[in-house]
Amino acid sequence: MAYLLGYDIGTSSVKASLVDAASGAIVATTFYPENEAPIIAKQMGWAEQEPDMWWTNLIEATKKLASSDQGLLANVKAIGISYQMHGLVCVDRQGNPLRPSIIWCDGRAVPYGNAAFDGIGHEKCLSHLLNSPGNFTAAKLAWVKENEPELFGKIYKIMLPGDFIAMKLSGGAMQTTISGLSEGMFWDFKNQEVSQDIMNYFGFDNSIISEIVPTFAVQTKVCKAVANILGIPEGTPISYRGGDQPNNALSLNVMNPGEVAATGGTSGVVYGVLGEVNYDKLSRVNTFAHGNYTPELTRLGVLLCINGTGILNAWMRRNVAPEGVSYPEMNALIDTIEIGANGLSIIPFGNGAERILQNKEIGCSIEGINFNVHKKAHMLRAAQEGIVFSFKQGIDIMQQMGMEIKDIHAGHANMFLSPMFCKTLASVTGATINLYETDGAVGAAKGAGIGAGIYGSFDEAFSTLKHISTIEPDLKNEKAYMDAYKLWKERLDSHIK
Repeated sequence: MAYLLGYDIGTSSVKASLVDAASGAIVATTFYPENEAPIIAKQMGWAEQEPDMWWTNLIEATKKLASSDQGLLANVKAIGISYQMHGLVCVDRQGNPLRPSIIWCDGRAVPYGNAAFDGIGHEKCLSHLLNSPGNFTAAKLAWVKENEPELFGKIYKIMLPGDFIAMKLSGGAMQTTISGLSEGMFWDFKNQEVSQDIMNYFGFDNSIISEIVPTFAVQTKVCKAVANILGIPEGTPISYRGGDQPNNALSLNVMNPGEVAATGGTSGVVYGVLGEVNYDKLSRVNTFAHGNYTPELTRLGVLLCINGTGILNAWMRRNVAPEGVSYPEMNALIDTIEIGANGLSIIPFGNGAERILQNKEIGCSIEGINFNVHKKAHMLRAAQEGIVFSFKQGIDIMQQMGMEIKDIHAGHANMFLSPMFCKTLASVTGATINLYETDGAVGAAKGAGIGAGIYGSFDEAFSTLKHISTIEPDLKNEKAYMDAYKLWKERLDSHIK
């Protein structure tokens, strides 16, 4: 047997999945810890985690993975890593973390990124970095440089969370990828090199950037000491690493221009692949190098983040739906209400709006409620429609960038378990939605198989991806869906003018 091992280094836990390379079947999957991993928040808006905690959690997850059969891990042929994006890990020459990682949801670096945007120039940043420097990894490092100068002087290399895990597995290899550098705002897409504008503006030396390796390749190998700890063969190749959103797209085999991956968990993400260098002039979406990007092959991941998705749906179930109703029962109740919820609209940005509204905070609001018409079920439908319409708004931005969207891939989970949600999204975008059974750790395992040469292509690697269902646009009711969206959009625009 030949197995592929995938790790997903999340904020809450480390997930590990073992995949049969030949059949694509999930042999075992687990995560650690069972309760959410702690986040250090010394001040309002700060968020840090200890990198060594990720490593400890990976060891424990691996032990759990093999608890039913200690021989499973002896047949691992390649390892892939997915990780929480944008985190900053600073290490010394021995690879020891110098401070906790400043993770993705930490907001302290916003002023540093904004200053760089103005200092370097908006047009130059957007045309070279494809984004504003914002609150990404480079800006986080600028905060360390100004506020912890003594510590900054001890930095040998900076890493992303996945780079740190690969270093620990290998016993010391300090590496990163173009995709990883781009998510940190360190990559110049025009000059095809580490951004000298960013390095010079912030006063960073190029030596702190780790060795750049391909996303899919034998990047390094498991060392003897770690092999003994984990029960994995010494020399097992680490052959893939990718940020969680590019990796989610990979797990759904979204690799080519026009293909889109979507998720609808606590927050929602629409991630589309663009085949040419482009950017949104209003910086309402983020653009990074996709996993299969090379200087010769332009493959960019355009990422839209929507905060008020599953969190709004869960709030509605707790506070509006009849007490004790399950999600499937709530979805059935929604289906009894006509398209557009009789003129009721819900603006779903009660958990923030991020870039889609250019950082305007308008909150969540209920629009057009009629006490003689609307009931709980109308509220529930309007909430899910509002979430769909925020997806539609973001997809429109992607289309303005030149992306033709015909097919949306999603995991059969969270918001995509709602038939109304899926049907409405297909109908307002005109795209076919295909639902699959997969997750990030499984995607990382398949990525490892590609990088190690076990699979000859992406299509071969994902030929066993389990397809659940296909949802086509409801052409018969297209006008009703679009009228509901237009009304929602008018009400949204009234808040942001």
